[in-house]
Amino acid sequence: MNGTRRAFLSTALGAAAAVGLGTGVASASGGGPCRPVPPSGIGMHLYTMRTPLAVDFKGTLERLADIGYATVGVSGRHGHSAADIRRMLDEARLKAVLEHVGYDTVRGAGLPKALEDVHTLGGRWIVVPSLPGPLHSPAGYREVAREFNRVGLAARESGLKLLFHNHGSDHQVVDGVSLYDILLNETDPELVGFELDLYWAANGGASAPGELFVRHPGRFPALHVKDMAPDGSFADVGSGVLDFPAMFDTARQGGVKQWLVEHDAPADPFASALASYTYLSRLRY
Repeated sequence: MNGTRRAFLSTALGAAAAVGLGTGVASASGGGPCRPVPPSGIGMHLYTMRTPLAVDFKGTLERLADIGYATVGVSGRHGHSAADIRRMLDEARLKAVLEHVGYDTVRGAGLPKALEDVHTLGGRWIVVPSLPGPLHSPAGYREVAREFNRVGLAARESGLKLLFHNHGSDHQVVDGVSLYDILLNETDPELVGFELDLYWAANGGASAPGELFVRHPGRFPALHVKDMAPDGSFADVGSGVLDFPAMFDTARQGGVKQWLVEHDAPADPFASALASYTYLSRLRY
């Protein structure tokens, strides 16, 4: 670790301790739970780090590894090829587990190259991050479910799995039907899974994530662990109002393997990354 990164971590760790992140251990019941988030499952979704990545992609990855992150979700390449990013990840001793790829790409002629790139990155999942606005209706989501089953089959044949990442609008109830439930109920569990964004699930008024894990076992291999401030804005993980220990209590039933930190608008991406990692690494549930 070079002197600059060592100084950063020393300063940031002191700041984390000052606000209680360095010593406290969260639990669902306040006494007894001892299950940790597996260190190999604590990752960073790189959308959080988009500003420093645009300036120094390799250096940003190295600093995330120094904090303790084991994995990343790729979201935006900043002019680099998949092979370039894989090389930088390998040098930083990080592993990419997934990449976000647009809906129009996966349903079109770009799918074979997108699957190849996820393999190059070393990932397991190709993730659709959002859906076009005109599809936000029950009929539109049923169309999407059919497309996801088709794309999911192609992904499986290539050795990967298709996932969908939610936003708040995906949890709307339209004409008495939950749009998100359409995707859960009308896609083949063998072909399609979900990367559940915990903030947007809460913000959208969906069923509690713990309930989703029980109702749809094994369908949520990856999470976006994103916290909510009291005013509804984004917050560093562990500093907001979301009850992560309760959410994680049934995570094993949900099939969760990756806890990917995300903050959509961090004032200081590296300080946010450190605070969130510190909380998750010390959490017991």
